[in-house]
Amino acid sequence: MALADRLLTLRRDVHSGEVLARGGDPEAHSILERTGFVLVARLHERYHRLPTGLDEAEEQRIVTRAVARLRAVSYHVDCGEVFDTDHREPYYRPLGAQVAHLADRLREATTTDEAADVLTELTATHDGILTALGDVLVAAADFFEGLGQPSDQYTARRLRYLAEERLRIVRSDLAHTRTDLVGRHTPHPGRRPCTAETGPGETGPGETEASAVCACPPPRIPASLGPLPTAPVPTSRRR
Repeated sequence: MALADRLLTLRRDVHSGEVLARGGDPEAHSILERTGFVLVARLHERYHRLPTGLDEAEEQRIVTRAVARLRAVSYHVDCGEVFDTDHREPYYRPLGAQVAHLADRLREATTTDEAADVLTELTATHDGILTALGDVLVAAADFFEGLGQPSDQYTARRLRYLAEERLRIVRSDLAHTRTDLVGRHTPHPGRRPCTAETGPGETGPGETEASAVCACPPPRIPASLGPLPTAPVPTSRRR
């Protein structure tokens, strides 16, 4: 990771008067957003700002807390004196990071059974991650329906559409993929668990690298990946 990704500035902009946060990597951005900052995405830049409508005391509280959280996980923060603090607030592993651990399990999977176990966490009917995500979207729709503004009704309908249509397609496709894996019970041809370790100079039969510390052979790379899939061609011209 580049050193620049560990550097952030949190200062009040001299032109707009807004408190802006610039720099950092995705983890730092997540900390800012969980502390209350809002992402601003422009064509040539991305930064974070505080929400509108805050008084000065609330702004100071949010920014000071962000500085404490960022420095607690070793980010270098350049901030205005009013926001500086020696406090270090613990930043706990968020739920999203725990779900992302499933990707690590898939990268390490050596059999179809192991991969199927991971997909089951996503697709389980009662308490799978996708089912829970659908519940969150519906609950958010219920919340917006009670706010009373015309645009809130549109947002509620959009959230229900995402839960009932878009998410249903994802869940259905992944469930079929998981079912296919469950029935295979085969090792992955390009992966296998490491069964032995060697010390320097103790290579296996046919190995030439004296520096090898693992007796497993290099991963097999397909000779050709084949052509990339192309988008379907419309059968008739739109009028």
